[in-house]
This record gives sequence, structure tokens and C-alpha cells, in this order.
Amino acid sequence: MNRFVLNETSYHGSGAVKAIPDEIKGRGLTKILVASDPDLVKFGVTQKVTDILDEAGIEYKLYSDIKPNPTIENVQSGVEFYKEYGADGIIAIGGGSSMDTAKAIGIIVNNPEFADVRSLEGVAPTKCKSVPIIAVPTTAGTAAEVTINYVITDSEKNRKMVCVDVHDIPVVAVVDPDMMSTMPKGLTAATGMDALTHAIEGYITKGAWELSDMFHLKAIEVISRSLRDAVDNTKEGREGMALGQYIAGMGFSNVGLGIVHSMAHPLGALYDTPHGVANAIILPTVMEYNAPATGEKYKYIAKAMGVEGVEDMSVDEYRKAAIDAVKQLSEDVGIPADLKEIVKAEDIPFLAQSAFDDACRPGNPRDTSVEEITELYKSLM
Repeated sequence: MNRFVLNETSYHGSGAVKAIPDEIKGRGLTKILVASDPDLVKFGVTQKVTDILDEAGIEYKLYSDIKPNPTIENVQSGVEFYKEYGADGIIAIGGGSSMDTAKAIGIIVNNPEFADVRSLEGVAPTKCKSVPIIAVPTTAGTAAEVTINYVITDSEKNRKMVCVDVHDIPVVAVVDPDMMSTMPKGLTAATGMDALTHAIEGYITKGAWELSDMFHLKAIEVISRSLRDAVDNTKEGREGMALGQYIAGMGFSNVGLGIVHSMAHPLGALYDTPHGVANAIILPTVMEYNAPATGEKYKYIAKAMGVEGVEDMSVDEYRKAAIDAVKQLSEDVGIPADLKEIVKAEDIPFLAQSAFDDACRPGNPRDTSVEEITELYKSLM
């Protein structure tokens, strides 16, 4: 049996944020916590939504105590903020950090027995749905607006906790490319490669099946043709990436990921490395490692990425072509080629063990070990 969980409602396209007041009023919500990170508040991105709330006479308060890799403390203070205000719903505006924080807040408020944030790691047996969350992404990468996953950093232990819960998915996703138009080139590239990683890992994960394959192959195609233009801030590129990353999220949220994410998570926890950058650097190396366990799937990855002549290639040739296409895209959008400037050699044992313990690792198509993950890190140095 396979299960698929998606938003109740999603809006797509330029101006989609204008639908937010009707969703709030239609759901009987009266006091909204707006969760958004400090930079988005500073640069006026959050205001694009709060102005609409003001015009509609909707009461809200802003919560912006959110770090790029949100911490247990961010969640705990958010829960208290929500309760003290007497909110009955959340609008999460931002990338994965804002949405992950909002998901954790929403789950704990309606499942107070999980007030210890660490108890949410893995697949937590919560009983109640999160408070209603309307998710408004400002980056085209994490797809947190359509996933049942969120990631919170345990600062004391220098590790990221991957939490998986069908009860945390936002009831409404508002995917408006205009909200993404102010992303700088570096962030556009990093989040875009994160989206590509979601699509490729989701396509080859052990849990993949026909329905998820449909989403992932389409996501690979849309992202591959759109990311370069999005980095150049064209309208078509932004629109393509807004759609492509959402499609990837529809898939991987339901079938899992693999060790690219397992290896990227501890880099974010230990060095605060941007998640998309870590994924982009690691992806080609892990694709090569996983290739023997992927059957013909790299043929279809290569075709989706626009490689010509794939049908005439041998297995080894089309696997190499798929990996080379990923490398070329990553290079074209300015992602570093290795981890030399990020990882300290003495940290590799800790990183490898953390990656092996990560919730994404069991989904990897090829069974692995701490020793093999260690060698993968070393090869990226």
C-alpha cells in the first residue's frame, strides 16, 4: 500500500497571495501569527503579505525569532508567542526555516504532550492536526509548503532533527513567483539545486513508485530548463522554478529521500552551511555511488535534463550523462565543486555518524555504512 498526502488547497501564479484573506475568513480564523525570518521582514518581503492582511482588516502579530537553521529555542519561544497572543492560525512566509518553525509550533500547540521538541524527531505519533497553516514560500527549493517534513536544529548536540508527520502539512500553499523575485542569485541557485536534489533523490529512493515517479521526472524537467533563467531573474525562470520545486515536493514528501540529504544535514548543523549548497555539492558524488542500485532510472533523469541521444547510450554512458548534466547545471549557477572550504577533516567521523543516523538515510537506494559515508565525505575534500 502507498499513501499520498497533499495540501487541501494550493494557489499558483503571479498575484496568488491575494487569495489569502478569503482563505482566512473562509476557515473562520480571527487572529493570525505571521511567522517570517528577520531578513524578509527587513527587506519588505513579509510586508507584501501583511499589507494584504491590513487591507482586509485581519488581525495578526509578527513572529520573527527564526534563524536560517531554526533551533529548538526558536520553536519553544514561538509556541509561547502563539499562546500568549491567542492565535488560531499561522501564515508562514519564507523558505524552509520559517515554514519548519511554523510546522513545529503548530504541531506542539495542538499536541502539547510533545512540548519537548526533541520528541518530534523521526515519525512522531501525534494525534491531532497542526493548527491551520497557510504557507507562502519566498524561495524555490525546499517545497516545505507541500511536505510532511520539517527540520529543527538541536544546538546543544550540533545536529539536525528530521521530523516526519502527516499532521504538519499546511492546509493551504500559496506559491506566488512574485514573492520570490527579490531572491539574490546565490540563494536562487542554492535553493534551486535543493529542489533538483529533492526530485532526483525522490525518484531513486527505495519508496519510489509510479505516481511519485511521474512528479519527480516532471520536476527534474522543469527545474533543469528553468534554474539558469531564474538565477538571471527572468519572469519565466522564476515561474518555472516556483512550479518545479512544488512538484518535487509533492513527490518526495510521500516517498522519502536519501543520503545526499543525510550528508547535508550535519553540515548545516555544524557549520551553518546553506542546505541547498550542501546538497548541490554532494549530489553528483552520491549519484555516482548510488548508480549500481538505480536500474534504468538515470536514463530518464538524463532525458529529463535535456541530454540528447540517450536512447543510443549504454548503461554506463547514460549514467555518466545524467551525473554530468547535474554537475554542469550546478557549475553554471555558481555552486562550489567540493567541500574543501566547508568541512574540517577532524569533523568527518562525527559528520559520517550523524549522516548514518539521519532519518533520510534508510530511503537511499543503495544500502550504506558509516565507513562508506566517511569515504564519500573524504572524496569531496
